[in-house]
Amino acid sequence: MNEPWDYYTVYVTFSSEEEAKKIAKIVVTERLAACANIFKGMDSIYVWKDVLEESTEVVCLYKTTKEKSELLMQRIKELHSYETPCIVLWPIVSGNPDYLDWVRNSL
Repeated sequence: MNEPWDYYTVYVTFSSEEEAKKIAKIVVTERLAACANIFKGMDSIYVWKDVLEESTEVVCLYKTTKEKSELLMQRIKELHSYETPCIVLWPIVSGNPDYLDWVRNSL
């Protein structure tokens, strides 16, 4: 049996729901992620190139394995419209074993 930390949630922000869905469909079809959850309407406040920015973004959470996590990150970077996309990998330290098995078997 695999350890829970062999799995990752990958947090990514997008400028639009359309872009988030497009990329989610690609990486799930390519079996780099087992699934993607899209959250619309997140308010973001940040400094970009020395200017305070405020925008509405879309968050996508992907579930994947440790083995696929770097490939997933690289693929998202290739497809993403941002110059410096937010892509953060969070190790899963615990989870429903049946769900984690589903993630592994989906890739």
